Amino acid sequence: MRNVKHPVVAVLLVAAAALPACREKKAPPAEPPPVPVKVATVLQKDVPIYIEAIGQTRGSTEIEVRARVEGFIQTVDFKEGSQVRKGQLLYTIDPSPFEAQLAQSKGTLAAAQADLARARQDVARYKPLADENAIPRQTYETAVAVESANQGAVAAAQASVQKAQVDLGYTRVLAPEAGLIGKTEVYPGTLVGRGQSTLLTHISQIRSIHVRFTLPEKDYLYYARRSERMRGDISAGQAPLELILADGTALPDKGRIVFADRNVDPTTGTIMLEAAFPNPGELVRPGQYARVRAAVETKKGAILVPQRAVSEMQGIYSVAIVKADDTIETRMVTPGQRVGSLWVIDSGLKAGERIVVEGVQKVRPGMKVKPEIVTIQEAPAASPAAVPTADAGETKGAEG
Repeated sequence: MRNVKHPVVAVLLVAAAALPACREKKAPPAEPPPVPVKVATVLQKDVPIYIEAIGQTRGSTEIEVRARVEGFIQTVDFKEGSQVRKGQLLYTIDPSPFEAQLAQSKGTLAAAQADLARARQDVARYKPLADENAIPRQTYETAVAVESANQGAVAAAQASVQKAQVDLGYTRVLAPEAGLIGKTEVYPGTLVGRGQSTLLTHISQIRSIHVRFTLPEKDYLYYARRSERMRGDISAGQAPLELILADGTALPDKGRIVFADRNVDPTTGTIMLEAAFPNPGELVRPGQYARVRAAVETKKGAILVPQRAVSEMQGIYSVAIVKADDTIETRMVTPGQRVGSLWVIDSGLKAGERIVVEGVQKVRPGMKVKPEIVTIQEAPAASPAAVPTADAGETKGAEG
């Protein structure tokens, strides 16, 4: 039995001795290669600080053309959407009832004038007789009173004729001012003016386009401290305004504020303003949405990074910094206003630091990367700068 067990023990001893040798010969795992990413040095430049708001355009003068008498529309005498001149015929309301009213008023006036003439004759005839006591004095005084009453009847009849003439004139609806006319609200056969002055159409003067908008109280104060305009003098020291349209283009000429409401709306905490802009070629029409902005100061040596380089999670913004040894550090930053495709970083970055501008999703803190150096482009994005209000950080969207 002892001779059988010795070979088994020997085999086990040999296997146990071989295990440490196998472990010592196993190669360590290879480190992953550095991740290739595009890296750029942050851009530093002077950046204008804007106050910006969304508004709606309107003509410098907005006129509602309304029916001033009751009747049926006979003709529409203009082309919708065209320029009209002052005094141009726009509508004709059936004049027949008003012509009849005018004729009746003229007849009443003629009768009143005839009665007045007879009364004057009686006064002229009775006066010498009364002076000679040939007739009772009361007869003369009655004739004088009748004359006075007939004078009042003539005045009333004349007023009735004038009113009938005015009403007849209102059957021809004329353009009160020159401008761009809109679509018609009524057509031939429509009864207008019953119980109210029916709206017929609108006329807008758009050689100068106006924009009404509201500013939060804090932005108003920010702008007002830099513009004497808000403190009483309309023409004094206000920052010029830019009007940016829906396609991202801006009107070539700068504008100015022409109206500021007397009070801040307590329900919204905003104040209404109105600005005027030259409108060459009458490109801008009433009712368009546009952005109004004013550069109120310049931020010297601002740090700018591409918007795509900034990550956001639950309101916390961060960028991936590439350190000198090409490893990644994630750092929280405070973004400010947007300038085209770039974002101003108010805090968290310094001049000369390198950041990941493409491949942010692939990197983690401490990871080794293979940087490909690129230059931050300053070309504007499809839309202009975002609103740089005091709480801009609360309204910015995430950038991946």
